[in-house]
Amino acid sequence: MTLMHDAPATPDTTPAPITMTMAQAINRALADALETDPAVLVFGEDVGVLGGVFRVTDGLAARFGDQRCFDTPLAEAGIVGTAVGMAMNGMRPVVEMQFDAFAYPAFEQIVDHVAKMGNRTRGAVRLPLVIRIPYAGGIGGVEHHSDSSEAYYVHTPGLTVVSPATPQDAYSLLRAAIAFPDPVVFLEPKKLYWATGQVDVTAPIPQLGRARIARAGTDATLIAYGPSVPVALAAAEAAEAEGRSLQVLDLRSLVPFDDETVCDAVRSTGRAVVIAEAPGFASVASEIAARVSERCFHHLLAPVRRVTGFDTPFAPPKLEKYYLPSVDRILDAVDDLQWDDVPVVES
Repeated sequence: MTLMHDAPATPDTTPAPITMTMAQAINRALADALETDPAVLVFGEDVGVLGGVFRVTDGLAARFGDQRCFDTPLAEAGIVGTAVGMAMNGMRPVVEMQFDAFAYPAFEQIVDHVAKMGNRTRGAVRLPLVIRIPYAGGIGGVEHHSDSSEAYYVHTPGLTVVSPATPQDAYSLLRAAIAFPDPVVFLEPKKLYWATGQVDVTAPIPQLGRARIARAGTDATLIAYGPSVPVALAAAEAAEAEGRSLQVLDLRSLVPFDDETVCDAVRSTGRAVVIAEAPGFASVASEIAARVSERCFHHLLAPVRRVTGFDTPFAPPKLEKYYLPSVDRILDAVDDLQWDDVPVVES
């Protein structure tokens, strides 16, 4: 008689998620892209031997050599212009602008060439390049080191613009950006470089242009992106102690904009507050508020509110906390959503 035995279980070899800072997640994304695709290059000011001002590219030059990760002159227009030529000829350059406001000398290259090349050639010449920009405040930097410059890029047709708020999204969205066939402006919230979280490097690379619900809620929707997501989550937690349930939506992608997810979220609560560090006038927050008002008008129980930076140059370090959106400012906006004016619907 033959005895039947259960087959031995196949061991699970799937790597477990790793706890990383956002800076480490970006570094890992760059390393994995360099490892898997010989067309990928990383270059910019001090990204090689030094590893970048924030050490985001630390170790890449030593691992992959100075032909794949290298320093450039202090000339942002030259950095981006060189990347355009490389991308036109089959490479996938990933360039770093050292700080948000340092990218302005390259703006002509970005607007006139990076954004328009595909349209100018009717798609015959694509530019698969990524422009990494550490941006926004929260580190006590002076005005040339703390700009929220996203409105300039989202206003420019031809650019895809994303901003992660978690280490997982920093890894996944950067991998998606590097694989994308057209130019991507990748805005990195510098104050979140040291925020930690679980990162699954084996997760499927996401589609660019999809928002996510970061926290469930039923009373109002807080819409945020990049550096404003953690403060929105903190506001939602504080509101819960007061008996109010706030949903938090993380846009992740500014262009393409995920109207479907945003509008579904707002319609589910009937109220919305848009949160962003940039000045409020003619801003991304303005566009979000307009889109929500247009598409969700008959579902809104109160006007859409915005909590943004002020319409001034960025504040000096000692005053920065008064300039940036805070939990108190967000909760004040939520309190102003006409809670007492909502008519009772008779059943």
